[in-house]
Amino acid sequence: MQDILIVSGTRPEIIKLAPLYHCLCASGWARPHWLHTGQHGEMARQMLECFDILPDVTLERGGDGLCEFSTCCRSLLDSVMASGGWSLVLVQGDTESTFLGALCGFHRRIPVAHIEAGLRTYDLGRPFPEEGLRQMVSRIASFHFAPTERAALALRKEAIPEDRISVTGNTVIDAQHWIVRRHRLRRRMEGRGHLLVTAHRRENWGSDLREICYAIADVAGRHPELEVLFPVHLNPVVSQPVHAILGGLSNVHLSPPLDYLQMQQALLDAWLVLTDSGGLQEEAPTFGVPLLVLRTETERPEAIEAGCARLAGTRRTSIVHQIEALWSNADAYHAMAHAGNPFGDGTASVRVVDVLKEALADNERKREVG
Repeated sequence: MQDILIVSGTRPEIIKLAPLYHCLCASGWARPHWLHTGQHGEMARQMLECFDILPDVTLERGGDGLCEFSTCCRSLLDSVMASGGWSLVLVQGDTESTFLGALCGFHRRIPVAHIEAGLRTYDLGRPFPEEGLRQMVSRIASFHFAPTERAALALRKEAIPEDRISVTGNTVIDAQHWIVRRHRLRRRMEGRGHLLVTAHRRENWGSDLREICYAIADVAGRHPELEVLFPVHLNPVVSQPVHAILGGLSNVHLSPPLDYLQMQQALLDAWLVLTDSGGLQEEAPTFGVPLLVLRTETERPEAIEAGCARLAGTRRTSIVHQIEALWSNADAYHAMAHAGNPFGDGTASVRVVDVLKEALADNERKREVG
């Protein structure tokens, strides 16, 4: 049995690692150990429960700021990695926990597997700090599981050896399939459905977020029959302008952040998604919901190329124009709705486990020969 340490700290990491954890548990050759860094607290706990995961190790978060968290987490992670005969450290994405898990594994000479490798904007400020973190993880990982061919191409251009790159699809699609089956989710909304909005990214704080809110207000005013659901991030930098601009509109429903089950139901019931989230760009196409990206660039250009999403930017006039175009043009809307999901078919975890089984068995043979 191969002991594999899965490191996660945030809600998105848990979503994308959960189906892989269950797949490893059922593999017969792997013994996965789930470590939660504490980067996210209550949100992470709810997500772990949602996917029936009880962490084997939970670290105590050190301090509220990212610097204090990082310093403490690295020390605690190193102690865990020093205490076990780990065959592999498995990390996902581009968070501080991702980077720290990869770095500690690298220092302990434990092979690192990076799930969702190869996403790039090549602008270190957008998104910040994620772009820098995922590029640094790519420099030290042993296994690179790219969700798409475009992501794999980025890795090849950065001189990552071909035999370390595997195109698997994105495990977030596996998570959606798992949760829909487990909780028997289905569409509940009659007719067109609601406009689902999320906006919280740091680079959109300030004037861009206000522009987004004024665009939503314009559309809500033009179409009082359209229900708008906007789960609002709890950070006052986000919540204050959102409530100030949209709080008085009768067809705009401002709610606290949704848990994963609630968000999947909201996607199923949506007519259109308006978001600056990376994850929703991957998830909305699973349910055939067109998506407008509230950014000027995306590290997930496959959605744009496939036709299931469009870049709307953060300017009020551009956002309103794009929403109105889909409202009035049924053919354009249906083309986006039926474009399919370029990020996977729900079997990415199986592909990852198959690659790791062969690679780790080969490593074991080499050690025995040596």
